[in-house]
Amino acid sequence: MFSLDWIYYAISWILLTWHSAWDAIGVPVDAVIGTNWAWILAIVFLVVTVRVILFPVFVKQIKSQRAMQALQPRVKELQEKHKGDRETLQKEMMELYRKEKANPLMGCLPMFLQIPVFLGLFHVLRRLDPFKSEDKKTLYGWAVDQFDSASRANLFTAPIAGKFGSTADELARLGANGTTVKVIAGILVLVMMGTTYLTSRQMILKTGWAEDPQQKMIQRLMLYGIPLSLLVSGAIFPIGVIIYWVTNNLFTLGQQQWVLRKYPPPPTPGHTGAKPGSPVQPARATGLFGRKAAPAPAKQTPAAPKVAGPKPGSKPANPKKSRPAKRQG
Repeated sequence: MFSLDWIYYAISWILLTWHSAWDAIGVPVDAVIGTNWAWILAIVFLVVTVRVILFPVFVKQIKSQRAMQALQPRVKELQEKHKGDRETLQKEMMELYRKEKANPLMGCLPMFLQIPVFLGLFHVLRRLDPFKSEDKKTLYGWAVDQFDSASRANLFTAPIAGKFGSTADELARLGANGTTVKVIAGILVLVMMGTTYLTSRQMILKTGWAEDPQQKMIQRLMLYGIPLSLLVSGAIFPIGVIIYWVTNNLFTLGQQQWVLRKYPPPPTPGHTGAKPGSPVQPARATGLFGRKAAPAPAKQTPAAPKVAGPKPGSKPANPKKSRPAKRQG
């Protein structure tokens, strides 16, 4: 059977390394405002470490999204051509994606790659029980004193190993107050849902809804399905895992904002980003990363032909000939 121990060892090593670093520079080990900041910062910088490692994948994600946007007009043509023939439409679109080296699933790849990290952190934090035997405390490279310190780590007096759905026995072993844990975990779950929704909404507002039904379904799943699922699943997440998720969402929001501002997405047909009723500005051509192309030279209005004036010494021309006045009878 495939073992995930290597993930648990890797997550533990990163956490312990960052905790030791914060301890070395003087971050208080004991609780301040009911919070053990060295352990909270270790979780936050676990996110930073993972996101730095995955940055090349994020760049590939943006490139794939740009390629998918550029193909939208051709996808729409295929939909009109094969209306009512779903099988042929899917085959033609997959062939189009293959030729143009565009992958509809690339937008979800960074999230999928972080699932092992999430599961590893979930497993490591779930083990934080101060009543475990010493041989179990030293699993995955932990020292006994490090394990005991993490077991007592709190966020505003709520243990990072506690969760909204913790049983009375689990809370007693962690020495935690059930009401405090539910309040802190409940607030964090709502923040987790909100920031998850905002990360998807931010990208869709900038790039528009996809024409491809498969892509559109993925967008709807990311925008609505995942945040709603967290309302239920968030009850079983340890507080430390929710801190990881919220921090990761905030990192994503900042990273996407920087990329979308520096490299704005190219305009696609039917998506101008303008408010209803506002004048639509002509779009400039953009490259893969939205770099603005040089503006086309404006067409000059041909000047009206000049009328030659009278030659020197000639009488001025009178275009209108006066009619003789009628005699009064």
